[in-house]
Amino acid sequence: MKLYAFPQAALEKAIARRMLALPSPHREWFVDRWSQKPYKKSFIDTKALPLVTLLAKGKTWDQATFDSELAAWDVKFYDAEAEVLRPMVEGDGLIQLMQKNMPPERAQALLDKLARDRHD
Repeated sequence: MKLYAFPQAALEKAIARRMLALPSPHREWFVDRWSQKPYKKSFIDTKALPLVTLLAKGKTWDQATFDSELAAWDVKFYDAEAEVLRPMVEGDGLIQLMQKNMPPERAQALLDKLARDRHD
């Protein structure tokens, strides 16, 4: 998937803001990993930016393209990661501008992926 050129600093700020509201034990788990540079880079590159891309481009793609890009996004989420990413789909902060006009069934498909594709 060609990633959307969303400013990484704004994405990191949205994630940091969301971390403050995470319930325990998700907050401790995520904050501990977020402070590690390799994890932070991996989380942004493989989970957050693809999600932003699906939000930004997903509202204009035809259904087949959306479905294939969603299926190609082959990642698993820990509970805390899903808690951090869910508000982006639901329209949090700057991301809300991209989420606007997203067909509800596509937003639900993204939420379903966050809920379904979990680490054991």
